[in-house]
Amino acid sequence: QVQLVESGGGLVQAGGSLRLSCAASGSIFSINAMGWYRQPPGKQRELVARFTSGGATNYADSVKGRFTISRDNAKNTVYLQMNSLKPEDTAVYYCYYTQIMGPIATYWGQGTQVTVSS
Repeated sequence: QVQLVESGGGLVQAGGSLRLSCAASGSIFSINAMGWYRQPPGKQRELVARFTSGGATNYADSVKGRFTISRDNAKNTVYLQMNSLKPEDTAVYYCYYTQIMGPIATYWGQGTQVTVSS
């Protein structure tokens, strides 16, 4: 089992910045995929940014150049630095961890609200 705890959400004005953190604990394997999805009000969950199992990063087109995903392997923590925030970035942001070794399984955090006011 893997537990994910997110933090860092909140209310910010357009143009501002926030940094989200996601700390993983439990049965963590060094080879995994981690990243962030978000779910805007009334819409489906969408990928924001991720680390693939090979260590590459992927970003949604809508956040490229504004958001940066990073990780601290020693702390089993992944971060999402969000700059130049827009009202359309308002969503619940979810961290996920996909176990690649052994049975493939995906775990989700509880979500953290990000609200960007215009």
